[in-house]
Amino acid sequence: MGDRNLFQNLTPEQVAEHLESAYTLACSSLREALARYVKTGAPPTPAERSHFRYPRLDITWQPTGATQYTNRAWAKLQKPGLYSTTITQPSFFRSYLLEQLRPLVAEFGARLSVGVSDLEIPYPYVTESGDEFVRGNVQVADLARLFPTPRLSTVGDEVADGLWHFGPDEPRPLALFDAVRTDFSLKRLQHYTGTHWSQIQPWILLTNYQRYVDGFVRYGLEELAREGSPYIALHLPGGLSVKRDTPTKEAERIVAHAPWQSFQMPAYNLERRDRQSGTTIVNIGVGPSNAKNITDHLAVLRPNCWLMIGHCGGLRQSQVIGDYVLAHGYLRRDKILDELLPPEVPVPALAEVQLALQEAAARVTGERGEALKRRLRTGTVVTYDDRNWELRWSQERRRINLSRAIAVDMESGTLAAQGYRLRVPYGTLLCVSDKPLHGEIKLPGAASAFYQRAVGEHLQIGLETIDLLRDQLHSLHSRKLRAFDEPVFR
Repeated sequence: MGDRNLFQNLTPEQVAEHLESAYTLACSSLREALARYVKTGAPPTPAERSHFRYPRLDITWQPTGATQYTNRAWAKLQKPGLYSTTITQPSFFRSYLLEQLRPLVAEFGARLSVGVSDLEIPYPYVTESGDEFVRGNVQVADLARLFPTPRLSTVGDEVADGLWHFGPDEPRPLALFDAVRTDFSLKRLQHYTGTHWSQIQPWILLTNYQRYVDGFVRYGLEELAREGSPYIALHLPGGLSVKRDTPTKEAERIVAHAPWQSFQMPAYNLERRDRQSGTTIVNIGVGPSNAKNITDHLAVLRPNCWLMIGHCGGLRQSQVIGDYVLAHGYLRRDKILDELLPPEVPVPALAEVQLALQEAAARVTGERGEALKRRLRTGTVVTYDDRNWELRWSQERRRINLSRAIAVDMESGTLAAQGYRLRVPYGTLLCVSDKPLHGEIKLPGAASAFYQRAVGEHLQIGLETIDLLRDQLHSLHSRKLRAFDEPVFR
C-alpha cells in the first residue's frame, strides 16, 4: 500500500477535498495519456502510469478511555487499529462520506488520512462514449497491454460476504465495496438500466411489470407539472430527461421516444430538489437471476431502501385477485444465493419498512382495521427459480404447507436476501394476480381488467411508503443488517 503524498490529521471536509483532488488528477492523467496514445502512438511511461491510481482513505483509532457507545448501526468503531479503503467518484459520494466520517471524528476521536493506493484505475472507468479513443480505430488489445484494465482478481464481495482475511499488519476494511468494485458496478448499471449511474436515486422501487413503470412515468410528469412539487426532473433510459419547465407536449414526446426497449432493465429516475432523496423505478424483468444481477450493482450506490412491488400467485383459497401480500418471511427456492447466503440463514423482516408499507396501504386504500386485513395479508412468500413450478406440485406441496406460504413469485426472496447480504433495507408488497392452485389463472380478459384496476393503486402504495420512510432514515438502517464484525461505513 503506497504512502506517497499522505495527508494526515484531516477534518472530514478536508478528506473530501483531498479525495476529490487526488481522484481528479489521477483520471486526468490517465485520460491525457490515452488521448496522446491515440494521436501519436506514445505509450505511458512507468512514471506516468504510477499516477493512474485510486486515492486511499485511512482511519486510525486508538481509544484512550472508555469505548464510545452508540446505538447507531453504522459509522462506529469497535476495535482499535487502522481501517482503510480505496475511493472512486468522491464528488458523487461526498455527502455519504461526510455522513460516515463526521461521527467517527466527533464521537470516537478517529484520525483521518488520505493517500495514494497501489490500485490502478482501469482505463474503461474514465472513458465516456464520446471520447475519441473509444470511437476511434485503436485496438483494444493494445490498450489492454499498455494501460490498466479491469481484472476480475481485484473485484469481489469478500468483505460483504465475511470472507476477508485480516492479518496482523493489514488494515481492516473500512467499507463494503472498494473503488474498483464500485466502478465495476457503476458501468454495469449504465449498461443494464440505460441511465447514467449518477441519476439513480437512493429510494428504489423494483418491479417485474412494465405497467408499473408506465404508471411511475405518468406520476412523474404530473409531479413536474404540479406547482410546489419537490421534484425537478425525470431521467429516462437513453439519456433523455424531462425538466420542470419542459412543456407538456414536449415532455410527452420525449417520453415516447425514450428507447427503453434497448435496455435489459430500464430505469426511470425522479429527482427531487435536494438532489439526494428522489425515487427510481427499475423494471427488473422476471426471475431471480435478474434480481441478483441488478441489486449486486445498485448496492454500491448505498441506497436508502429497495422495495419490491410486483405480482404474485396467491396460495390460499381465501385470497381474492387484487389482494395484497406483505411479506414477513421468505421461503427461498430461488437457489441463486445458496452458497453466498445459505437458505437456513433467516432473512428478517424490517419493522420500519413493514409498518410503513402497512400504513401506506391504509392511506391509499382508505381502509383500516378488519377491512384492511381482508385485503392486506402478511405471511411467507415462496420464491422459485422455475416459472413452471406448478408442474412439480406433487414434490413442492409439502414444503409449501410446512412454510405456511401464502404467495409465490420469482424475485422477492432474492431481493430481500440481497438486501440482507449487502446491508440495504428491503421490503416486499405484492399483488395477487392469479391463484394457480385454485383454478383462478390469468386469462386475457380478466388479466387486463385486473391490471387497469390494481397497478395504479399498488404503485401509489409504494410511493407513499417511500414518503413515510424518508422521515425515518436514521432508524431505517437497522442493526439487524449488521454483523458483530462489520466494516465501519454503512
